[in-house]
Amino acid sequence: MTENTITLNNGVEMPAIGLGVFQTPPDVTVSAVESALRTGYRHIDTAAAYFNEREVGEGIKRSDVNSDEVFIETKVWISDYGFDTTLHAFDKATGKLGVDQLDLLILHQPLPSRFDLTLDAYRALEKLLTDGKVRAIGVSNFMPEHLDRLLAETTVVPAVNQIELHPYFQQKELQRLHAEHGIVTQAWSPIGGITSYGGGEKSTFDDPALLDIAAQHDKSAAQVMLRWHLQQGRSAIPKSTKPARIAENFDVFDFDLTADQLAAIDALDTGVRGGPDPDSITLENYGREIPEA
Repeated sequence: MTENTITLNNGVEMPAIGLGVFQTPPDVTVSAVESALRTGYRHIDTAAAYFNEREVGEGIKRSDVNSDEVFIETKVWISDYGFDTTLHAFDKATGKLGVDQLDLLILHQPLPSRFDLTLDAYRALEKLLTDGKVRAIGVSNFMPEHLDRLLAETTVVPAVNQIELHPYFQQKELQRLHAEHGIVTQAWSPIGGITSYGGGEKSTFDDPALLDIAAQHDKSAAQVMLRWHLQQGRSAIPKSTKPARIAENFDVFDFDLTADQLAAIDALDTGVRGGPDPDSITLENYGREIPEA
């Protein structure tokens, strides 16, 4: 049975399953976080650009779970890249979340058109790590060429790269690069939610192969997908606002997929990305002001 924590490359323990709150409206975020923590989650993933960090903090407060027991992960948005600006982004995030220290702080996008700012932002994360203000640092949506350049020009190997990863889009080359460098692969849209609302031709939730495996274990397709991530050493951050679904997504530690079942899921890769191409993210198109705490 796969453990429910993952050890990062600096020794920090991270709960393997976290609640994601992307596109969760602020008023719903409080109750979703509270519900997740009462269910047993101890990892919440948010971001400055989700505009719900304050509500994540409020949800933690209302849950009666001590914030020290919750692994809090958030992301710096591209508008706050640059050394001093990123240091201030930490202050904004912690002010909204109501904590002094973050467990994991990551860069939300690589910003290829201004990679100098990306590097300065990452160097700010390195300083925050050295100063003990964050326990681990990482990146999100970095492709192999972005990671190679980051590794060549900075000191600390990212603990995590959070990327789109579900049965229909598996980024296997990128996963291999992560494994070479001891970087944990963290999946956003881990159960392929983006295949349902992204206008795709087919949804993972209706996939016959996944439904067949699910029936064999008396589980849902979503639970099978999350189990697939866990058994292959990945972190997953499924999002939901419904208490029953939040609980279902956490109920994945009591069964094992066989090698054949894992291989069958591996074979579903289409290579088709659902989210935006990281190279399309520019300050001109995606810049937005992140409010003060």
